[in-house]
Amino acid sequence: MAILNIINVNDDKENGTLRKKSRPVEQINARILQLLDDMKDTLRAANGIGLAAPQVGVLRRVVVVDNGEKILELINPEIVKTEGEQTGFEACLSVPGKYGTVKRPMRVTVKALDRNGNEFTVTGEELTARAFCHEIDHLNGVLYTDLASEVLDQSEVEEDK
Repeated sequence: MAILNIINVNDDKENGTLRKKSRPVEQINARILQLLDDMKDTLRAANGIGLAAPQVGVLRRVVVVDNGEKILELINPEIVKTEGEQTGFEACLSVPGKYGTVKRPMRVTVKALDRNGNEFTVTGEELTARAFCHEIDHLNGVLYTDLASEVLDQSEVEEDK
């Protein structure tokens, strides 16, 4: 297992990896399984809530999300249902030191494959719902800053507390 380098939006201008659409996983092989394991290690080390493969330079539709109980592995995730609405601060491991106010669904159901290729659905509420949307946006080259009504520096957020 390894801690992967998380791409910073400020360093991604030339390559544009964070702005590219990820390709579906056609076959779950040893590389995909290693990617999942490394992404979980990286998420833990970064103290994050979610991580998408493009954030570590891999343009595949793979996401990991910590729902507070365990880290969920989502291969080819797709949002199949949303309910309600919430507005709140978001941050991103690829956009350090910034926070944005983003409107998201309150409850999100995602269909995905697990590491064994079995399809499953999972529903998240509040922060987990927000994380599902945020990470799946990454797979489509969308950053939360594109959706935010305002983006603040960390120092501005701390002043408001």
